[in-house]
Amino acid sequence: MEELELLLKQVYGTSLDPNLSQDIIHKIEQSKAGFPRYKAWSEQDVILITYGDSVISDELMPLQSLHQFLREYLSGLVSSVHILPFFPFSSDDGFSVIDYYQVNYSLGDWADVAKLNQDFELMFDLVMNHCSRQSLWFNDFVNGSGEGQDYFVESDPSLDYSAVTRPRTSPLIVDVYTRQGLKHVWATFSDDQIDLNFANPKVLLAFVDIFLFYLKHGARFIRLDAVAFVWKILGTNCIHLPQTHAIVKLLRWVMEQLDPNMVLITETNVPHQENISYFGEGDEAHMVYQFALPPLLLHALNRGNGHYLTAWARDLVALPKGCNYFNFVASHDGIGVRAVEQIIPKHEISDLAESVHNFGGFVSMKSNGDGTQNPYELNISLFDALQGTRTGSDQWQVERFLCSQKLLLSLQGIPGIYIHSLTATENDQLLVEQTGRTRSINRHRWDRQDFEKLLAQEHSSQALVFQRYRDLLALRKTITAFHPESAQRVYDCGDALFVLQRGDAPRGTSNSSRVGLLAVFNLTKYPQQVEHLAQLPQAYQSECEDLLSDAKVTLSDYKLKPYQVLWLVP
Repeated sequence: MEELELLLKQVYGTSLDPNLSQDIIHKIEQSKAGFPRYKAWSEQDVILITYGDSVISDELMPLQSLHQFLREYLSGLVSSVHILPFFPFSSDDGFSVIDYYQVNYSLGDWADVAKLNQDFELMFDLVMNHCSRQSLWFNDFVNGSGEGQDYFVESDPSLDYSAVTRPRTSPLIVDVYTRQGLKHVWATFSDDQIDLNFANPKVLLAFVDIFLFYLKHGARFIRLDAVAFVWKILGTNCIHLPQTHAIVKLLRWVMEQLDPNMVLITETNVPHQENISYFGEGDEAHMVYQFALPPLLLHALNRGNGHYLTAWARDLVALPKGCNYFNFVASHDGIGVRAVEQIIPKHEISDLAESVHNFGGFVSMKSNGDGTQNPYELNISLFDALQGTRTGSDQWQVERFLCSQKLLLSLQGIPGIYIHSLTATENDQLLVEQTGRTRSINRHRWDRQDFEKLLAQEHSSQALVFQRYRDLLALRKTITAFHPESAQRVYDCGDALFVLQRGDAPRGTSNSSRVGLLAVFNLTKYPQQVEHLAQLPQAYQSECEDLLSDAKVTLSDYKLKPYQVLWLVP
């Protein structure tokens, strides 16, 4: 109780409502009964990221079809499923939420979610910064009465907003005609996504209730979408403010009253040092999205040069106890480049964007306070982004792509695999034309029969990738060196390679006998030998076993094939 009140004071200061902590405690007590008990994270944890309708069929509702597909093909291979927002929405493919408590009727219902939860742990999104202008809350605001009448951030358009960090080029302040006349509200992401006013403690209490509701309905993992923007103070950049960090700490505290093995994840597409600030001192997010990884890896494979990837990975700071990375290399949003603004030179980001254009993708921009724009996000399917290098397309697409996925599976943390990586999905240009949104290029909906027909074709991308990926997942779960808390060390063995060592897993975490591993990645389309062998631990300088091929390998006289990966154990 005392810790909760301290956190609330960090948010509201002297204006704190003395009843707020009691109200939160009451909600927690009401929610405690019937929760499952989760195990601590381990090398068994792999999270699949998918929309509720990513796999559809004629005879089933989308959530039922997805469940059937996952149960048949991925049971025992992925532990958890992140169902991207499956609530009623008005835009942004779910991230403009109309009703936080309902399942979108076109996908299914809560019973379908519960059945999926019988076979997989679940991750839900808590879309905190904004809600749909079609929500009941916003309707209350327009009418000037009801629960949501004071839930939104009103603004004066004559003031100076140039210091505000913008992830979009759309206007920050939008006009709203209400029963009280014209008002102006804050809309960080779009004019359909109206920012909520957390300076009103009723808004915080409402989201604590939603948070607990999701946990009650099977979410072991909660992803805080766009959480960095939730607190606004004009005259600041309105991102990462102390009150925002205090709210994240508060939600973690609420979660840990129920089960310490539930996991809070922050989604903050910002430069790396800002991103990892959400670990706090081990008292904020349990995991943060590793936003620097996707552009760094794509850049390395596009150029055949891992210099920046290696330098970044070598400098990763030690993680606070109980914290880890959520690693991903593809997502529903595309590949953000903000996280590498201070890592990769601007002209090389521009070169990467040019390759994305050449491979059929798009580049989204963000507005700066001075009126200029910078690349914000590369919109392309990862499989097509890796169809070639900066010199053009080539015959190495599948091997280059699988190299990227093996690197994802090797890094310290828990891997998040986007379903369209698993299925080697190409750019969906037709969906872009239908929606008018460039992000749709990487949000294909598979008809299950069509997918299985492609699986049966020996030389289709799906046949070449899907089973090999499943085999990778089956192997990875047997290797305790891939425990999320297993130590990681990165070596500079030349720009053509990426080399990391994963250490022994903590004692008592697994019965597997395989501990300690050296992962070696050829980032190029040319055969490569490992440079600077002397810096590697002595155990890896003599004959080792490659777990990926079951071959014996001595690095001093071994050449890696183009995009080959080794998982070596002494």
